[in-house]
Amino acid sequence: MENSLTKTEKIIEISKQYPNMKNREIADEVGCTRRLVRMVRNEYSPEVTTKKAPKILIFDIETSPMEVYVWGLYKQQIPIQNVIKDFSLLSWSAKWLFEPEIMSAKVTGWEAKNRADGSIIEGLWKLLDEADIVVGHNVAKFDVRKSNLRFHINGLQPPMPYRIIDTMKHAMRVFGSSSYKMDYLNKIFQLNMKKDTTYDLWVRCVNGDESALTKMLHYNEFDVVVTEELYLDIRPWMKSHPNIALYIDTDETICTNCGNEFLSWGGFYYTPAGKYKAFRCNSCGAIGRSRVSSLTKEERASLLLSIAS
Repeated sequence: MENSLTKTEKIIEISKQYPNMKNREIADEVGCTRRLVRMVRNEYSPEVTTKKAPKILIFDIETSPMEVYVWGLYKQQIPIQNVIKDFSLLSWSAKWLFEPEIMSAKVTGWEAKNRADGSIIEGLWKLLDEADIVVGHNVAKFDVRKSNLRFHINGLQPPMPYRIIDTMKHAMRVFGSSSYKMDYLNKIFQLNMKKDTTYDLWVRCVNGDESALTKMLHYNEFDVVVTEELYLDIRPWMKSHPNIALYIDTDETICTNCGNEFLSWGGFYYTPAGKYKAFRCNSCGAIGRSRVSSLTKEERASLLLSIAS
């Protein structure tokens, strides 16, 4: 991992050293929005960190390409007997939300050549087994399923249940972006970008090049950093974010997306048969509603509904 701090880490460090420094001053110092400063400072405050909050893990894996025999380059139906070597993990990287430590592991050159990832797979399994929620870009379709296969191949049982937040899926639901690749989204949202790499790096890795595997690990580690930034940036827009309030032992009314108590109530959210008070979180910016309808029993009884098609 490079020595440079992420924007989140810079905000936390400055807040520790200068607790009375204003949000706009920190935003200017770090080069970020005041909303990000406010969100990080609120979530990292002593009052919040002492709560029993959910364990949110950001993770990413890098896999080796397959080697197969083919007779052409276009629309090939490749028989399973033509597979020389299937994929395996080259490396993995992970971090707990807002925590500075990045955990990671990579295979050796011999292991990469022989598609053997047993030496690194258990470390990833333990983190997923501990997590309440996992976050990643295209993580539901790729990272989770690929990891599950390698877990089973290496004789591991399923990790304990966790919820999945796929930043790609959430971005596709709410944004009409020209591309949903993380680098493109981070570019237009003015966040940190992924490290540059080429396909040659993967070729060198599967041929057992130790320096290439080290470079791959650094690439993988920085991926979780930029994934965390993208997650925090688009979290207010997520409509089906896991309800953080379910994980926190508190009697307070708290934001469903980030768990903070700084809510502004105003307006209503309407369903075909209900009317609910709405709120906006003053920390992360997410909006939500109460569970209890604002309609009286008599108003509910007299309410008519259209016939669904």
